[in-house]
Amino acid sequence: MNEPYSPATPRPISSTSPSTMKMFMGFLAVFIVAQTIGTVLFCLYLHMKMDKMEEVLSLNEDYIFLRKVQKCQTAEGQKSTLLDCEKILKGFQDLQCKDGGASKGQPKFEMQRGHEHHEHPHLMHKNETSVAAEKRRPIAAHLAGQKNSKAVSVLEWKTTMYGPMNNNSISYQDGKLKVKEAGLYYIYSQVSFCTKAATSAPFTLYIYLYLPMEEDRLLLKGLDTHSTSTSLCDLQSIREGGVFKLREGDMVFVNVTDSTRVNYSHGSTYFGIFKL
Repeated sequence: MNEPYSPATPRPISSTSPSTMKMFMGFLAVFIVAQTIGTVLFCLYLHMKMDKMEEVLSLNEDYIFLRKVQKCQTAEGQKSTLLDCEKILKGFQDLQCKDGGASKGQPKFEMQRGHEHHEHPHLMHKNETSVAAEKRRPIAAHLAGQKNSKAVSVLEWKTTMYGPMNNNSISYQDGKLKVKEAGLYYIYSQVSFCTKAATSAPFTLYIYLYLPMEEDRLLLKGLDTHSTSTSLCDLQSIREGGVFKLREGDMVFVNVTDSTRVNYSHGSTYFGIFKL
């Protein structure tokens, strides 16, 4: 017997797919995390804002108190019935006592008006001390000879541990000393050299004033005395010095007839200047 054909009943289709549910749950988790971070950041901001407000209020209270003290120091403020000047001034004096008190003969209170700026006494004293020390520092330079194996037209020099060199008032460049202040200066130099009996030409020491736009001006000149020694090298020295009026920016230098004969042992050859 033939049975009637009936198609299979289809399964009900789910209204929400698993992938959609996963996306929803991920979005929800991200939203919760973002909400938590935002809440924490907002709480931090609110806390910082409250601290700032407390600081402003504290400063405002201090300013109001100082204004009251200032007003109580006037005749008008002392007559005012709204201010208890005696209590305010006593409170201010107590604060001064806690900070060490004020010295005798000095006002106990000084109010800054407008936008005037008063430096701290310690800083002012420090600045004045540094300026005074700089003024007391002598304008001087003392250099030792710098050995050079080649013949040079201008002797070269170097600073020493014991010799002064005030770079703010005197500068050195290419064997020349330059003064930055006009005035009377004592200029001096000593050069030790090796002389031989067979040498007929005199050894001469010169100190020149350097003039870029014209011929250098001779300031000092010293000549040696011939040695009668039979040794290969007899050491001698020439020293000269004098007072000259220099202008701002003037430069002086030292020259000799033969720089290859100069002796550069310690303390033998030097060049210096100082302001009178």
